[in-house]
Amino acid sequence: MKIAFVGKGGSGKTTLSSLFVRHLATTGSPVVAVDADINQHLGPALGLTDTEARDLPAMGDRLGLIKDYLRGSNPRIASAETMIKTTPPGEGSRLLRVREDNPVYEACARPVELDGGAVRLMVTGPFTEADLGVACYHSKTGAVELCLNHLVDGPGEYVVVDMTAGSDSFASGMFTRFDITFLVAEPTRKGISVYRQYKEYARDFGVTLKVVGNKVQGQDDIDFLRGEVGDDLLLTVGHSDWVRAMEKGRPPRFEELEDGNRRALSALLAAADATYEQRDWERYTQQMVHFHLKNAQSWGNERTGADLAAQVDPAFVLREAETATA
Repeated sequence: MKIAFVGKGGSGKTTLSSLFVRHLATTGSPVVAVDADINQHLGPALGLTDTEARDLPAMGDRLGLIKDYLRGSNPRIASAETMIKTTPPGEGSRLLRVREDNPVYEACARPVELDGGAVRLMVTGPFTEADLGVACYHSKTGAVELCLNHLVDGPGEYVVVDMTAGSDSFASGMFTRFDITFLVAEPTRKGISVYRQYKEYARDFGVTLKVVGNKVQGQDDIDFLRGEVGDDLLLTVGHSDWVRAMEKGRPPRFEELEDGNRRALSALLAAADATYEQRDWERYTQQMVHFHLKNAQSWGNERTGADLAAQVDPAFVLREAETATA
C-alpha cells in the first residue's frame, strides 16, 4: 500500500505519519517511510537525533544514480540524462520492491530502529541555502515521484510518504501515486481550506481522500469538521501526552501510547488496507503517462533536447506480476 499524509504546515501531518509508521512497525510489516516535505522532520519524529537526521542521504543528491538504475535496459530511454521525474517504466526498466535490497535503497535508505521493529527511511533532502533563488524544491521531490512510478508493492507492504505542506503536492502528478491519502486538518477555517483545495484538484483523478481531524478538543470541533467535510472525515485525534514527550525528545515506549490514539492508528490501517482491492493498475499507469506527456510538452523536451513522448511504452502496464530486469 502507498499512503500519503498531507495537510497545511503545522497541522500535525508529520507527527501522525510518524505515529502511523511506528504502528506499522509493531505489526512486523515491511515499511518504507519517505520524507518528501520541504521541512524535513520525519526523521526526528521517528526518534533520530538532529545530527542523525542531518546525516541521512538525500534522494535529490542521488538522482543520477536513481535514474541510471531504474532505466535498466529500456530501449526507449537513450540515457539517464533524458529521464525526468515523470518518466514512466517500460519493457526493460528496473522496478523497485518494498522487501528487496537494491542500489537505490543502498544509496538512499537507512534503517531506523523502532520499538516494534525497523523501517527503511528515505528523505528528499532539505532546501539548502545554495538552492535559494536558483532551484525549485520539486526538483528534489522528483526523485520520490520517479521511485513511486517504478514501485511494485503488494499486500502487507507499506510505503508511507510525508508530503510537502498544503497544495504544493499538485505541482506534479505525485498526488495520484497513492492508494489512499490522509489529509490532516485542524478544526479551523484554514485547516478546511486545504481540504477544499485538495478535494477540488484531485476530483478528476480518482484519489481516495480521507480527513483526519487533529488537535480536536471537544464535540464542537468534531461537529465543525463533520459539517465541512462530511463523510470524508475518517476520525479525529486530540491531545497526547505521549506525543508531547516525543516532541521534547523523550518518547516513552510506543506501547504506552494512549488507547484512544492506538485505536485511531488501527482505524487508519484498516482504511488503508480496505483500498487494496480497488487498485486499478491500468488507470495508475495511464495517469503516469498523462503527467509525463504534460511535463514533456511544457518543459521536459526543451530541457533534455529529446522527444520525451517517445519514452512511453504503449504496451506496458505496471502491475504486481511484472518482474524486474537484471
